[in-house]
Order: sequence, then C-alpha cells, then structure tokens
Amino acid sequence: MKEKKLVLRTCVASKEVCEKKDLIRIVRTPEKEVIIDLKGKANGRGAYLKKNKEIILKAKKSKVLDRKLEIDVPVEIYDQLLEIVGSNE
Repeated sequence: MKEKKLVLRTCVASKEVCEKKDLIRIVRTPEKEVIIDLKGKANGRGAYLKKNKEIILKAKKSKVLDRKLEIDVPVEIYDQLLEIVGSNE
C-alpha cells in the first residue's frame, strides 16, 4: 500500500514548520471575506496558525494575519480560533 505523503506548512506567527494537521488554515476568499478553513480546501489566499492559544494571541497582537491575507481580520475570527483550540485541549 502506498504511504501518505507528509504535508508540511509554516505557521505565520511562530515561523515553525509543522505537519498540516497540527495547523489551522485561515482564508481570505475571492469575495474579500475571512473564514476559518478546517477542511483545508477553501478557495482563496490562505495562512496557517499553529493550534496553540499563545500563538493565536501573538498573531492577534502582531496583526500578522492582516499582513499575510492583505485584509483586516475581524476580532471574531480570533475568538473563533481560540474556541477551536480550547475544544482541542
């Protein structure tokens, strides 16, 4: 049986290279909306954050997602990210 390829991505806040399953993808859609893409298949410009409360708070403070997605990320997105990470721990 064929082995699955190990997919690596870089967290935009910590610059750490992690497996894709350990990260959350945030996407700016072509309609200029910002969404959390849990399946990793949404169309648009994406950025990855590690599933870690401190990393999400660091990204919020430094506005790294705003720069990477080239749009102002609403505060609600960070709240949703913190909820997702809280439910995983």
